[in-house]
Amino acid sequence: MKLPLRGWPRRLAIRRLVAVLLVLAAAALAIRPQPRDTGTVPMLTAARDLTPGTTLSDADLTVSRLPPSLRPKAALTDPAQARGRVLAAATTAGEPLTGARLLGRENTRLTSGDPSAAAVPFRLADPAVASLLTAGLRVDVVTVSPSSRAEVLATNATVVTVRPADEAAEGHLVVLALPREEATRVAAASLGQPVAVTLR
Repeated sequence: MKLPLRGWPRRLAIRRLVAVLLVLAAAALAIRPQPRDTGTVPMLTAARDLTPGTTLSDADLTVSRLPPSLRPKAALTDPAQARGRVLAAATTAGEPLTGARLLGRENTRLTSGDPSAAAVPFRLADPAVASLLTAGLRVDVVTVSPSSRAEVLATNATVVTVRPADEAAEGHLVVLALPREEATRVAAASLGQPVAVTLR
């Protein structure tokens, strides 16, 4: 008795076609270019969570190796580049450090948006106001003149950072970015007069 062969040639053809497709797929995977191992590059990163105004020491810094794709353009690579510098903004552990995160010309320029801006540090007449200030905030700077009249020293100044209070001096040290002429005026006034800020 003969078994019916209806449909058998079709199933055989399908199996052969699937086999051919599997062979072609395997060949394509074999000749496909493998991803290049781009390796890693050294980057200076924060060894722990750091607050704004921190003066960086070796204990705050570590050199990590990360993929080049994660490297910021201005990333620092050596602890000597940041040792003794002041951190302008909060930084989390493992975060790459760049020159823009440290107090200096680059940070002042980026924070204020003014390439000619200068950074001026001073202490506020009311130290409690410092807790209201954060990097990037805009303020006006005022004082009381020798004739006891209110005097505006600068307007639309940008807060760069607020350094923690220390035992040697009273109150937080506030750093503002200002046009050079106004920065000089604020610095001179702060030497002998109480200086305050108003929030914009």
